[in-house]
Amino acid sequence: MTRADLLIVGISELATPLGDAARSGADLGRLSILQDAAVACLNGQIVWVGPRGDVDQAVRTEPGTRTLDAAGGTMLPGFVDAHTHLPFAGWREREFDERLRGATYSEIAARGGGILSTVKHTREASREDLTTTVRARLDRLLRLGTTTVEAKSGYGLEPEAELKQLHALRDAASGHPIDLVPTFLGAHTVPLEYREDRGAYVRLLIDTMLPQVADAGLAEYADVFVDVHAFSLDEARQVLEAARTHGLGVRLHADQLNDDGAAALAAELGAASADHLEFSSDAGIEALARAGTCGVLLPAATFFLMSDTPPPGRRLIDAGVPVVVATDFNPGSCPCDSMSAALWFACLGARLTVDEAITAATINAACALGRGKVVGTIEPGKRADLVVHDVPNRYHLAYRFGTPAIKHVIAGGEVIR
Repeated sequence: MTRADLLIVGISELATPLGDAARSGADLGRLSILQDAAVACLNGQIVWVGPRGDVDQAVRTEPGTRTLDAAGGTMLPGFVDAHTHLPFAGWREREFDERLRGATYSEIAARGGGILSTVKHTREASREDLTTTVRARLDRLLRLGTTTVEAKSGYGLEPEAELKQLHALRDAASGHPIDLVPTFLGAHTVPLEYREDRGAYVRLLIDTMLPQVADAGLAEYADVFVDVHAFSLDEARQVLEAARTHGLGVRLHADQLNDDGAAALAAELGAASADHLEFSSDAGIEALARAGTCGVLLPAATFFLMSDTPPPGRRLIDAGVPVVVATDFNPGSCPCDSMSAALWFACLGARLTVDEAITAATINAACALGRGKVVGTIEPGKRADLVVHDVPNRYHLAYRFGTPAIKHVIAGGEVIR
């Protein structure tokens, strides 16, 4: 019999992908479904999954074992949010109102708003204040069912402020139940003080910031925003090739507002992911599929920007790209931190099925962050990151959109709620 210190019963439906590799094509929608299920955990790991009726023969409980009744809820793996911009100060609700009155995101950015507005507030914030802010955001993410999260810098755009953001991420994540994966996004946009000498800022990134970040072990990945208002393909290639020499993985903001050829660059560089992709060409998408680079859909951002171009969900799936769904939580283009909402928009906006969206928000996202062997599925040997949703089956997660229905969250075997 298997020992357990946590036993979860009363699961109406357990829905999970299996394995530790990213899924693509038809496999994206293939889940393991178990009705009337139970899950046993020990020392923060999943040790047994099976029918409720087999528990007495399979699991040995002890006086200290906690039994949690899911009361007919549906269990999924903890959400893995593979694209956020957590460490920022200040919101941009006025820009939202401007966009409602007709201004575009690009127009706001071109006149010094957008990212640069957040840069100003983030540079002014202390490391301690940022740490407090990030920790509060992690607490909220956990309550919303996210148990692993990627978080980017990119609102400092100079050495001290970028390091401050990354230190705030490390400080906030220390001892927190969420596993935080830090990404250096110093190449988010060119700061005002370098607008007349872009090359000098690229050299600052390569010669100063990347070595500082890598030497301090503050990031696992480097990211570049490729866009007419940010960085060119050549600039992105320079920065990301330098990042690889420092042992960092690479990812890209790709083809969000125009077809900039960034999807093809991501494939060329063997990037972990190319994110956004609304305007990627067929050739770019095919290159991602050949390279095995994950395509990260950010459908809540597309919705919030009121774009007429939907996320290319079916195009990516049909081409064989491993698809990921994430929030893009940030103060400008997507102030949404709920993976439940990202799942709704993936189904309603990007035309993923519910099962495809679940895979994209769990194991595929975990693989995009190098965590596929640890999290993203519900099976023995994986970390006990589990969420019970207050719905009778998985279809209700997108069908009854509008309010996250989180009943219980377990992170590393710890019952959070």
